[in-house]
Amino acid sequence: MASGDSTKRRLTILGSTGSIGTNTLDVIDRLGGRDRFEVVALTGNGNIPLLAEQARRLGAELAVTADDNLYQELKSALAGSGIAVGAGRGGLIEAAERDAGWVMAAIVGNAGLAPTLAAARRGADIALANKECLVSAGSLFVDAVKKGGGQLLPVDSEHNAIFQVLENDQRHAVERIILTASGGPFRTKSLDEMRHVTAETARAHPNWSMGLKISIDSASMFNKALEMIEARHLFGLRPEQIEVIVHPQSVIHSMVGYSDGSVLAQLGCPDMRTAIGYALSYPSRCDLPVERLDFARLSRLDFEAPDEIRFPALRLARRAMEAGGVQGAVLNGAKETALEAFIKGRAGFLAMAEIVEKVMDGLANLPAAVTMDDVFAADKKAREMAAGLID
Repeated sequence: MASGDSTKRRLTILGSTGSIGTNTLDVIDRLGGRDRFEVVALTGNGNIPLLAEQARRLGAELAVTADDNLYQELKSALAGSGIAVGAGRGGLIEAAERDAGWVMAAIVGNAGLAPTLAAARRGADIALANKECLVSAGSLFVDAVKKGGGQLLPVDSEHNAIFQVLENDQRHAVERIILTASGGPFRTKSLDEMRHVTAETARAHPNWSMGLKISIDSASMFNKALEMIEARHLFGLRPEQIEVIVHPQSVIHSMVGYSDGSVLAQLGCPDMRTAIGYALSYPSRCDLPVERLDFARLSRLDFEAPDEIRFPALRLARRAMEAGGVQGAVLNGAKETALEAFIKGRAGFLAMAEIVEKVMDGLANLPAAVTMDDVFAADKKAREMAAGLID
């Protein structure tokens, strides 16, 4: 290690003030905090008081806000601490490039792509909670991880579950993976009812405590659509090998089906810290104070096929996987723009998928990505076209 106590694990958290980031810090605290871990860098966005408190408490070397306009506020909040301060895209990349062997990639959206890629290229182990790295730039990102020599450790509960039960020496026998979906708050709502939902009602997830955008993505099942594309790149699967089943209890987090008819599943109470702890301690398992499953009290486990009429995001994900190229970036860029419009009341809940599909229709013939600039260009075109449709 370049600096610090060599007995401590050096780590960075990109997106420390969000739900994944705060849960990661909780796991770190419970596993020994500063006695076992050396925090190199923390990054956040607009919650400067929380970011500064985290940086002081954990003795971070660097704290970065993604918002250039908040640089002075963060600098003032950390005055006299000795903690370096950064801001904007350059600051995020600096945080990612610092010497930390383990990096939690938890920045939401395409803003997390460049810093996560920077960490991967220098060989860090990437605990991946940012979906866009694989959705928008799957092949390029996986290749960067391989060339860098680090490990890719999925943190989404579904992919983490598959990671735990996918037997490396039996990959040739994998027939399918089955991603479970809670169905969100509108699982039993009619199309007419879904037309009138607001951002506030969409954010109320029945099982998980998440940020606003992720909760709305879950309600529309765009979250699951992105996970389908992620799974293809994470596990090297064909599109037809990736299935989705609605499982309202969120006890089975995902499953792997093998050629002998066996299905292996990972179960646990809904708690993001389980997946985070596994990624942090891999290949070992750590002691976590999460709720234990009580099978005697678990009265039932329900499953149902997803309704792709009410939740067309799943159909659009299959279309993007089959088309390949930059269609994942197109889907994601259009989705993020439509999501922002929904939050601001400028587009309806169901209109989000309609906007995404129209953008995918209009940009169906874009060439495949050779460099990250191609990915960013496709993302920009998708956002511009989606914005035009909304206006």
